[in-house]
Amino acid sequence: MRYVSFFKDGKKYLGIREGEVIRVLGQTTLEDLLSRGVNLDAYGRDEASGETVSAAGITYLPPLSRPPKIICVGLNYADHTKESPYDQPDYPTLFFRVHTSLVAHGQPLVRPAVDDCAGLDFEGEVAVVLGKGGRHIRKEDALSHVAGYSLFNDGSVREYQFKAPQWTVGKNFDGTGAFGPDLVTADELPPGARGLLLQTKLNGQVVQSASTDDMIFDVETLIAIISQAITLEAGDVIVSGTPAGIGWAREPKLLMKQGDVCEVIVEKIGTLSNTIVDEVK
Repeated sequence: MRYVSFFKDGKKYLGIREGEVIRVLGQTTLEDLLSRGVNLDAYGRDEASGETVSAAGITYLPPLSRPPKIICVGLNYADHTKESPYDQPDYPTLFFRVHTSLVAHGQPLVRPAVDDCAGLDFEGEVAVVLGKGGRHIRKEDALSHVAGYSLFNDGSVREYQFKAPQWTVGKNFDGTGAFGPDLVTADELPPGARGLLLQTKLNGQVVQSASTDDMIFDVETLIAIISQAITLEAGDVIVSGTPAGIGWAREPKLLMKQGDVCEVIVEKIGTLSNTIVDEVK
């Protein structure tokens, strides 16, 4: 089942996508449903109204606009680590995003108005949305905590990412984290979203391409390791890492600028598309 969050006629709605038609569920949110422990499969079947809208006639929101936590994983594909200035770690490289950095499918990714920003870099990733939380979650139980999967473009301001050992600022400029369009429930995909082709396209050209099998730390391992330290909650999002091909590692650098269109495409999940705009102070 595919959940979408959207604006229509000035109001926020949740719906179920069926091709190019969306069945309206009402003005609830995925954050609310997940926090109440609602089974998304059953809810989508039982609660949809008779109202439908065209997917072409809505303005998308991120699937979750205010997740409890957005936990990102760096250096989770060996080929990406090789193009970075880092050695491959034997423990996940974790950092947080904030909800004010999120933008939806079809909305602009914002190249920030700071003097030393040459451009915004792309990172296509699979986002994991938790349906239930916990602490010390066993690896063999971890996938039962997943509600579904979505797409993420971890837009990065490299000049600020590398100003200090911590990456927080370069990964959290407002409007740089594209998320969506759908939350695809876990039953629609292979366990752990394994074996899926992930591609990023910039202006129609493939710039990243890999299988999710290439992740060093798979979804269940990430959940188990993170929950050793941090209590995970329903609605938390784990952004699982990007493969090789980032613009900063190329010569010359290939960074997103005003007017560019960036797409993250993962088979069986969908396409996340955003146009790049310059921030206006």
